[in-house]
Amino acid sequence: MYLYVKAIHIIFIVTWFAGLFYMPRLLIYYREACDKPEIEKGIIQDQLSIMMKRLWYGIIWPSAILTIIFGGWMAYLYGSIPQWLAVKILFVCALYFYHFTIQFLYKKQISGYFLYSSNQLRVWNEIATILLVAIVMLVSVKQALSALWGIIGLACFIIILLSAIKIYKSMRTRNASK
Repeated sequence: MYLYVKAIHIIFIVTWFAGLFYMPRLLIYYREACDKPEIEKGIIQDQLSIMMKRLWYGIIWPSAILTIIFGGWMAYLYGSIPQWLAVKILFVCALYFYHFTIQFLYKKQISGYFLYSSNQLRVWNEIATILLVAIVMLVSVKQALSALWGIIGLACFIIILLSAIKIYKSMRTRNASK
């Protein structure tokens, strides 16, 4: 039974993350539509609003709920909570916090209030990636990964990710000026 519950848990993790990766991209495009002429802006934002609503309520929320249900069921079947699992649960709590911040940003943008620029949203978009790497490494390696090396590896990954965002921004700026 445990392996079936685990498989279903992983399926909903994948769909949840897929949504969490895509939703901020839609928020970025919605924000960038503000710079378009009024007619184009309206068409783009109307379409993105439909896409975001369907993604958020049809995929992301159900996946987040089913992930926690099957994750809790798995923990129950596992019988104990080892140290690595306790740390994973902390990362998962951070992921749910991120989930709620995306919902907050979504609600604000739909109502016409933009808290962040598209570049700031691009950075925010990468938080899910960082949490995914941390959780997968922790679950895969468990005790073999010392906390120090785990933190160093995660910090290096974050630096590389932020550098890639900065390079991408400079490339976009350069291409826009041509």
